[in-house]
Amino acid sequence: MLSLLSVPGVVALLGAVSFHDANRSNHTMVVAGREREYLLYVPANLDRTKPVPLVISLHGAGLWGAAQQSISQWNRVADRERFLVVYPSGARGAGPRVWHLEEDDSLPQDVRFIAALIDTLAAQYNIDRARIYADGLSNGGGMAFALSCTLSDRIAAVGMVGAALTLSWHWCTDRHPVPAIWFHGTADAAAPYDGGTSWVSQTQPFPSIPKFVTNWSRRNHCSDTPVDSAIAADITRSAYTQCADDATVVLYTIRGGGHTWPGGGPLPEAWVGPTNREIDASSLMWVFYRGHPLGRR
Repeated sequence: MLSLLSVPGVVALLGAVSFHDANRSNHTMVVAGREREYLLYVPANLDRTKPVPLVISLHGAGLWGAAQQSISQWNRVADRERFLVVYPSGARGAGPRVWHLEEDDSLPQDVRFIAALIDTLAAQYNIDRARIYADGLSNGGGMAFALSCTLSDRIAAVGMVGAALTLSWHWCTDRHPVPAIWFHGTADAAAPYDGGTSWVSQTQPFPSIPKFVTNWSRRNHCSDTPVDSAIAADITRSAYTQCADDATVVLYTIRGGGHTWPGGGPLPEAWVGPTNREIDASSLMWVFYRGHPLGRR
């Protein structure tokens, strides 16, 4: 199962958002007999006469939709670029909310929830079916990976920030090229950049992020060697290009970066490490997404 934060980590993260913001959602729906919650953001300047993109942004374990809204700051980009953003929440249960994904489950319940959510929003809004994107923080990044493997006919591209990946690469049997953009700090103590165990999981090691990204580039039939460029003093951008269906794969390596969303809402540094302010992950994701509609593959 994908999980991320211990109880102290959850408590620390909750201190980064108000109690009201951390607990509210504005919509519910029933999927497979279970009530699910999501927070939908509709920009005031949205042109409802034209098809608009949809960004699905997924929270880390122990959090929920409104916390992801505060952390990712996607609403700022949506206001500027005029698209919808939805922040789903993991199911309520006895413990913290997490995205539940098991190695032996080819179509997890949480994937079915996201598929149903897309259908629900498409019935209510003029959504461009070629421009539906999914991204997430930590456990939510792991969920974005799962969506690329199960809904590649609906999700045009995915983004992962500090992705906590406990599903093995071989779990992904769908080999359709899916564009992907990654952000990961070298000082991430929860999901280590070079892989291995951490205070999050002391028995099940996380994979090396560079190796996982390389596997993704092979999935997309990209060139063997990435093109590296220095974006800022502490940031390197590695891009795998010449991919099948133009399904580029990009990794932003943040030297000294923590388990945080670059350019996003503040998080308690004592628990998750520093948040890089040299780049804005959501804005960079949007530029990437904009260049990768579903129809190009």
